[in-house]
Amino acid sequence: MIQKLIENIKKTNAPVVVGLDPMLAYIPDSITKAAFSEYGETLEGAAEAVWQYNKKIVDAVYDLIPAVKPQIAMYEQFGLPGLAAFKKTVDYCKSKELVVIGDVKRGDIGSTSAAYAAAHLGSVRVGSQMLTPFGEDFATVNPYLGIDGIKPFLDVCREEKKGIFVLVKTSNPSSGEFQDQLIADTSSREGNAQNAFGQRPLYELVGEKVAEWADTCMGDTYSYVGAVVGATYPEMGKVLRRVMPKSFILVPGYGAQGGKAEDLVHYFNEDGLGAIVNSSRGIIAAYKQEKYASFGADHFAEASRAAVVDMIEDIRHALETRSC
Repeated sequence: MIQKLIENIKKTNAPVVVGLDPMLAYIPDSITKAAFSEYGETLEGAAEAVWQYNKKIVDAVYDLIPAVKPQIAMYEQFGLPGLAAFKKTVDYCKSKELVVIGDVKRGDIGSTSAAYAAAHLGSVRVGSQMLTPFGEDFATVNPYLGIDGIKPFLDVCREEKKGIFVLVKTSNPSSGEFQDQLIADTSSREGNAQNAFGQRPLYELVGEKVAEWADTCMGDTYSYVGAVVGATYPEMGKVLRRVMPKSFILVPGYGAQGGKAEDLVHYFNEDGLGAIVNSSRGIIAAYKQEKYASFGADHFAEASRAAVVDMIEDIRHALETRSC
């Protein structure tokens, strides 16, 4: 699946992913009223509004982008109907030839981790049949239980030719409480961020583990094992790009969280590949921004398309400037 992601990026010339992270506050009244009219003010009504909202956004932007990233928590909050909307969203995006990154942040061990991997990337045996539960192409994974939590995902990635993005340095402000903690440096890898006391940050050790796992699960030029590195920490991203040369980096935090295109150029390799930048509410709720307010709530999908076009141009310009 890493090859399809690369092909889609080359075809669209757009290393961006749209985060489908719907909240009811984002959804225009016309959609929620129609859903509630049919299903009532129920979990089913909320899930129907989410699905219709997603569908209109995908219809407006699918030809511009290589991938989408639905965040499962935004669906789980509406219970089983929400999970059904998540599945419909995944299937619809795949019907549009989009790569689907399931933002599920799973992290456990043994049979539990294997079950998560089967649910999101693989299949499960039911009697004589092997059935696909959710069917994403990639999943985000938390590495802090070590290889016990990662190996079941690696096994499924090899079997299914699918991928994972491992959380390395996340974009949230408190990520440094753990991820930036200095640890004893026992590594000789080039480009690390060790200080005068022979220490380096924990996120770099995690990055080195990702690089090791990546070597065991290669596609043609890039690995099925990628990393999540936030746009809000560009200097750290520069170091981690060197540490993980064969891994695609999924970059959250662009736009609404403060990440800027010019800060992201070092997340990419010299081939112009190696990173894909996410924007969620900056795209799906674009009509609520002053810049796109003229579209109005009834034309929210067109506003989302305009925001995608602007994001693509912003990143493209930054990359072209770097290459000059």
